[in-house]
Amino acid sequence: MSKWVSVWGNAVSIAENRPERYARNITIRYPIRIPFDGQALRLTFDNYCGTEPVTLNRVTLLSGGVFHGVRFEGEESVTIGAGENVTCDPVRLPLHAGETVQVSFYLKDFTLMRSVVFTCGPLSEGLYANGDETENPHISIMTSRKTHLFYFLSNVSVLTGEENRTIVCYGDSITAQNWPDDVTLRCAAEGYGRTAVIRRATSGSRILREYSCLTYESYGLMGSRRFHHEVPTDGADTVIIQQGINDIIHPVGEDVNVFRPMSDLPTVEQLIDGLKTYIAQARDMGLKVYVGTLLPMGGWRTDAPFRQEMRHAYNDFIRKTELIDGCIDFDMALRDPERIDWFLPVYDSGDHLHPSKLGYQRMAAEVPASILK
Repeated sequence: MSKWVSVWGNAVSIAENRPERYARNITIRYPIRIPFDGQALRLTFDNYCGTEPVTLNRVTLLSGGVFHGVRFEGEESVTIGAGENVTCDPVRLPLHAGETVQVSFYLKDFTLMRSVVFTCGPLSEGLYANGDETENPHISIMTSRKTHLFYFLSNVSVLTGEENRTIVCYGDSITAQNWPDDVTLRCAAEGYGRTAVIRRATSGSRILREYSCLTYESYGLMGSRRFHHEVPTDGADTVIIQQGINDIIHPVGEDVNVFRPMSDLPTVEQLIDGLKTYIAQARDMGLKVYVGTLLPMGGWRTDAPFRQEMRHAYNDFIRKTELIDGCIDFDMALRDPERIDWFLPVYDSGDHLHPSKLGYQRMAAEVPASILK
């Protein structure tokens, strides 16, 4: 018996507003690591945040040195309407655990590059190039550029054995960075060969609010517009949620920033109610739910005692609630025991909000092995 299981994924957010956000005659290529064997693959492209149709003129897969053409209801080209998504016809090919498949797609005509997300980590880097390079195995450094922006491609699924499954990591910029990739590498190193770990995260996003102004439009959709769209995933049986810090740190008052009024600051109860909404939706999807505590933020530019009190109260709820399958105490793992509101210095990236590379590796190590097996 076989089933479809997601092996790679990203959220879809709104691109930063720039006059040059239209592109044409470019190829975008993303490497996709395959965690377990399979016999077919399919791709989902999502224009969820787009306000205009997007046409992919050609899509290819490079696996084992061989290019495979991707079709959509038998056609080479596909147009994705504003707010819509498409999944390609299954591509039959042998897939092997640990290999990397290159996904390339060509945009011939002017395209609104609006549906996108920034992610980074040891497995999260792509490139874009001039012209149609979808069947070039070695794109020249002279005509290409690396990128951590992931446009349109939102999911990659493999037809694989019934024993294989997916964990979804859902959150904001902390989850958009390294630790989900580090969990993937940990699974490979420790022999959890039936588990794929995918990321659904977008920087700056909050559970309860979002920005509608041009300045902050790229900071992501609110939870009520994200969770139901991002989390349902082929083969997923578990979601790890780590979100809420931006709801606490963003509001600063209109005298400081007209777009960040203090009226946007939720109460702890409202923030917990938002988390409970996630939990209820995940249960309806048949998922196990684990929630990560919010990380230290001592020294962050909007750090204040009342914000720390909110963070501690929110974390206390996560540690004690019986609504979830378990708490992953990222806060306890990364904080300085002498100054519990601060990172241990080795785990601080330097901005006092995001972990260092070692900090992300520590987060990955904190995920219980029982979840990964």
